[in-house]
Amino acid sequence: MNIGAIVIVFLVILFSMVLHELAHGVVAYILGDTTAKDEGRLSLNPFKHLDPFISVFLPLMMYLMGGPIFGGAKPVPINPSKLKWGASGMALVAIAGPATNFILALISFLIGHYTGLIYHTDLVGVAFQEMVFANLGFMIFNLIPIPPLDGSRVLYAIAPDGARRFMEQMERGTGLMVVLILVLVFGTALSRLMTGAMTGILHFFEMLVGM
Repeated sequence: MNIGAIVIVFLVILFSMVLHELAHGVVAYILGDTTAKDEGRLSLNPFKHLDPFISVFLPLMMYLMGGPIFGGAKPVPINPSKLKWGASGMALVAIAGPATNFILALISFLIGHYTGLIYHTDLVGVAFQEMVFANLGFMIFNLIPIPPLDGSRVLYAIAPDGARRFMEQMERGTGLMVVLILVLVFGTALSRLMTGAMTGILHFFEMLVGM
């Protein structure tokens, strides 16, 4: 077990998840909802955003088990009634986090490829590789449409009122527990699906650089 690699992965997780959550809060603020700002979530302080289990333990465990790295963070507080464009504004806030992870993965891949650093086997190579893999994992995992994950907030924009009320109740109550059960019971199948999705995106990245 390479302690240096584990430290690198831990730092990548912190950096990626903080920017993911900050993106939610910034877009919400731009769209008129100051709730995240008022509660101190427009911050680069990782302790403002991270949940010990789903943000740190789960992705590190997946790394050590050799599976795709995925996880989440404490949902940014959003007041949909304050957002411009209603449910569409909510969807924009939701997609900001996964979009940030996608951009981080793409930029890391491009810099790593053109400098050759991503193909190194040292800790610098590990850092570039995990910036790509971890961010893709976070993006894909958070797009699962189960509250409180971001995919549910995108689905919220097109869901009927009854479904919206159910999703709101889940986000306030049992949603996180449902996500954890999904990971524990269907972890292997989930890993396979995420690996397939990540492979497809990596092929797209490689196509961009002519590989």
